[in-house]
Amino acid sequence: MSLEDIERRLRALEDVEEIKRLKARYCAYCDDNYDADKIASLFVADAIWDGGIRGRAEGREGIREFFVNAPNRLPFAVHMVMNPIIEVSGDTATGVWYLFQPCTYADGDRAVWGSARYDEEYVRVDGVWMFKHLKLTSHFWTPFDEGWAQTQFV
Repeated sequence: MSLEDIERRLRALEDVEEIKRLKARYCAYCDDNYDADKIASLFVADAIWDGGIRGRAEGREGIREFFVNAPNRLPFAVHMVMNPIIEVSGDTATGVWYLFQPCTYADGDRAVWGSARYDEEYVRVDGVWMFKHLKLTSHFWTPFDEGWAQTQFV
């Protein structure tokens, strides 16, 4: 194996780890009362945040505005993401993650379990990985006391 091959493989591993840290920051900012400014800072200027049934926002400023109101909808949330599949190709990458999330719906002050899949596109800008497109596909958002078998969506 050549030195070039080793450097290329090391760079790919470093890129995957940077993208994992990007996702961890996103989750931490969401769990910090949806810090809209910090969340928006993780997205490129023309990014898309597509939450499906949860809403959609376009552009960094649109994403920031969307998350300004998030604590009014979800005053408590813990984003637990797992099983990442990240593919890097130069300065672009894709990722798939699964979300499991206990949260509280402000509407009725209701404890809810959530599960979804994230499909994401990333781009490296000035050496920093950022979100280009984040799509959330919900599996369930179910009352804690009922479970997804009884009530799949609140």
